[in-house]
Amino acid sequence: MFSKPDIEFPFPEIHLNPNQRAPRNKHDIAEMRRRIESTKISCKMMLFNSFRELEGKYNDYLSILMEKKIIPTGPLVQEIIIDGDHKDVEILQWLGTKDEQSTVFVSFGSESFLSKEEREEVAHGLELSGVSFVRIVRFPAGERIEVEEALLAEFLRRIGERGKVVEGWAPHVQILAHPSTGGFVSHCGWNSILESLKFGIPIVAMPIHHNQPFNVKLVEAVGFGPEVKRDENTSLDRENIAHVIRKVVVDEEGADVRTKAREFSEIIRRKGDEEIDGLVKELLQLCTEGKLLQN
Repeated sequence: MFSKPDIEFPFPEIHLNPNQRAPRNKHDIAEMRRRIESTKISCKMMLFNSFRELEGKYNDYLSILMEKKIIPTGPLVQEIIIDGDHKDVEILQWLGTKDEQSTVFVSFGSESFLSKEEREEVAHGLELSGVSFVRIVRFPAGERIEVEEALLAEFLRRIGERGKVVEGWAPHVQILAHPSTGGFVSHCGWNSILESLKFGIPIVAMPIHHNQPFNVKLVEAVGFGPEVKRDENTSLDRENIAHVIRKVVVDEEGADVRTKAREFSEIIRRKGDEEIDGLVKELLQLCTEGKLLQN
């Protein structure tokens, strides 16, 4: 849209809604121009934390559009490390009491925050779904309130042992890797998507801002997670949330989604360090070309 507006984008599944298409203010426009100029003066290649089976055709198109070689490096995902923190151990022990692939992990990252109304709809949606869950709750700086106030004390009493609510930080990767985890309610930040794929966990997509709406279109296009659609006022609905959670974790209609997530996990396992090895070769070639030019 910014650098070559006359070139049609060939992937209709990746699109913005009408109210998302234009920059909203001068800051957005300046930021986009800064990114384009930075790309123009960069070297011959750009490194992306991705892999060809997920984004190959998009990367090929971007390579032509930006006139740079796009090199996938990943997925680069944090290794599983359990440091013995009491809270971490407690969460993993609680997960150990649940059936295999029966529990949904709910986390919206460290920089995306739901409104009070959205937090309540998610809470009611989890309750209506009947699915066990681990829910991480975070608040913007200066807006912290007690978990009991945010989720309602009666809600916590009603869910009992079916749910575990954690304020602040939790062992994200360890939870996704646990055998009891069968779904991931996520804002679809890029790192979260790659983590879910590595461990074969299908996504319940609930984007909030930034690149997340684009990411969700990709998640849906390749088939490992449906989006919880918002209404015309961009509001979330508890019954819709419950339906999508059950589809992903429990119902037969979500079998294809679960299968696709496991297939990606197997691809990642088989590839190992293949992408990194390819990157090393590209960098060595670039260094060799640089020396030849100097000589």
